[in-house]
Amino acid sequence: MCIRDSRETLVILGAITMLNGGIRALRQFDIKQIVAHGTVSQLGLLVMLFGVGDPATDLAGFALLLAHAVAKAPLFLAVGIVDHSTGTRDLRQLNGLGKRMPGLAVMTALAAASMAGLPPLLGFVAKESALTELIEVGAHRPIAVLAFAVTLLGSVLTVAYMARFLWGAFGTKRGVDRCAIVHGQPRGILVAPMIFAGLAGVGGLLAPLLDPWLQRAATATESLPTGVAGEHLALWHGLTPAFGASLGVIILGLLLGWILTRSTRELPAIPERFSASHAYWVLTHALDTLALRLTALTQRGSLPFYLAVILSVLIGTLGGTLIGIGRIPDNLVFANSPVQVSLALVMIVAAIFALRAHTRFQAVVLVGVTGYGMAAIFALHGAPDLALTQVLVETVTLIAFVLVIRRLPQHIGVRARRSRRWLRAAIGIGVGLVLGGVVLVAMDARMTDPISLQLPELAYQGGHGRNVVNVMLVDIRGWDTMGELSVILAAATGVASLVFLSTRVDTAPKLRRRDARSRVNDLIRRVEDPSDPAQRRTWLLAGRNLDPSRRSILLEVVVRLIFHALILLSFYLLLTGHNTPGGGFAGGLVAGLALVARYLTGGREELGATVPIDAGRILGVGLALSATVAVLPLFFGQAALASAWIDLDLGPLGTVPIVTSTFFDVGVYLVVFGLILDVLRSLGAEVDKHEEMDLETALEESHVGSGENGGTR
Repeated sequence: MCIRDSRETLVILGAITMLNGGIRALRQFDIKQIVAHGTVSQLGLLVMLFGVGDPATDLAGFALLLAHAVAKAPLFLAVGIVDHSTGTRDLRQLNGLGKRMPGLAVMTALAAASMAGLPPLLGFVAKESALTELIEVGAHRPIAVLAFAVTLLGSVLTVAYMARFLWGAFGTKRGVDRCAIVHGQPRGILVAPMIFAGLAGVGGLLAPLLDPWLQRAATATESLPTGVAGEHLALWHGLTPAFGASLGVIILGLLLGWILTRSTRELPAIPERFSASHAYWVLTHALDTLALRLTALTQRGSLPFYLAVILSVLIGTLGGTLIGIGRIPDNLVFANSPVQVSLALVMIVAAIFALRAHTRFQAVVLVGVTGYGMAAIFALHGAPDLALTQVLVETVTLIAFVLVIRRLPQHIGVRARRSRRWLRAAIGIGVGLVLGGVVLVAMDARMTDPISLQLPELAYQGGHGRNVVNVMLVDIRGWDTMGELSVILAAATGVASLVFLSTRVDTAPKLRRRDARSRVNDLIRRVEDPSDPAQRRTWLLAGRNLDPSRRSILLEVVVRLIFHALILLSFYLLLTGHNTPGGGFAGGLVAGLALVARYLTGGREELGATVPIDAGRILGVGLALSATVAVLPLFFGQAALASAWIDLDLGPLGTVPIVTSTFFDVGVYLVVFGLILDVLRSLGAEVDKHEEMDLETALEESHVGSGENGGTR
């Protein structure tokens, strides 16, 4: 019903468009405008034919399309020839052109007659076929009756303005000077329009030959079922209602055209404010105004406002749904152990104090406390993988926040007004209540055993792993992980593009292998003069380049001792994560934390010396490796991300399972490691570089100022 209703709307709109085009064409003295509005009218008829919705109308529609094309093309060309020959298109200035350009006049008359639907031309055959279909459809669909009536009226106007067009362009008028031929036309200029006009002329006689081609086109449409055919094209179908309608249209149209050619007055013009163009302008202007006001209201550039809108919508939608459900679980357990209560209280207190924090560092640390509390809750509920990942993510996030806020003022200087504080508090409480309600409803909605009970067996049989979480990430839901890796890559690129000034390529100082080897040798050999600062032992690769005022020997020793242990731990989590807590994500985070320790101790030079490879390459290699492992099974007739494995017997060391999804996890490891390296080099090393440049600029300005003051004195 919806499709049919939309088609009926198109029928009415097309009919009104055709009627409007015909009326406007009759009161125009411009040949080009008349022909242009003729296009609107015929297209309106096509819209009606296709819009009625009966599959049999397809044949009539194709016939009208063909007749319209072969008649309208020479009419456009004729207007151009007249304009170029006489230098005008004003009917009031054209006179006697038919006698001076008879070939053009005959060709144009033939095309105009087909456009008007005069027999025995192609336009007559097509229009009669359309009228026949409308009459048949109108027997069981009232909307077709309205379309038929409007079509008749539009057809009368088409005949009338074609007659007026021919008289105005080629007729002889009294009281009008004979127009001069400004430019002579070559003989070949009439070849193309005569071909089209000839097709319009013989198309009616050759309608039976055209019928199979148009029937084939109509049958190929999706709306025409197999075995259904429309009215066959023919010049003569007998004394049918459609023939009577066509004859009446021709007589009334010619009569109206004769009356219009005898009158020199224009038809009364419709006021501009009631025209379609004015209505269109009003509509688009109102739409632009609404868009501007809506943009000014919503796009303020304020993050608190955006969050308030998002969270308010969340409260309204989910809260309304919960109220509609109106069901609370019967058996609610407040807590399973006192430890849960203690953790909840710590998280609540930390969240409240975060709102009351006066410095950004305090706020970041207190928010981190809530994250670590969530990790502890995961551990209590038997989810060591989630707990480990949460701790590592919270640590990396905390470090990233610290790297950012060091470029911001220490104290939070802007405080919201009291009214806004209450509003934000209400939104926060509302979000908490709604999400808590969602959890309660979800827990009470379970009717059967959860699918998670089948996951351990599925993980071992399908992925040869006992760690359900890791197998889910790299095997069962590997495509989700691929999408997350792409998001990580995009996030790293976005962060770096906001920080790097001129180039995305890493510009941090790097040590060549020879230099690094010599520095490592310096760490293990004794020097003759330990008192010489240049000969002192360094615990870091870039230790000698560090500012002595910022060095901490204790921190350097600790980082030197734990760095390799952290890297080995990351490899252990990577390789054993398929069966025990860990995996590529956790391993990459641990390796990244090792880099963080190295950077915090030795600065950007130490970071560049530790990993002399660009972060973007590491990210790209990781993503490429995961994608390769994902699609490689397709070449062996398996599904994407399908796993294969072998159990390698190492004798006394036991059996080591080697699973192909481990290589996918290696890609995850590299992407996470590359992300942390990229964050350290953008939010860390590059920001350090900016600070050094600002310090140098400030020192230069101070020296210049002191020099000027000294010169003045």
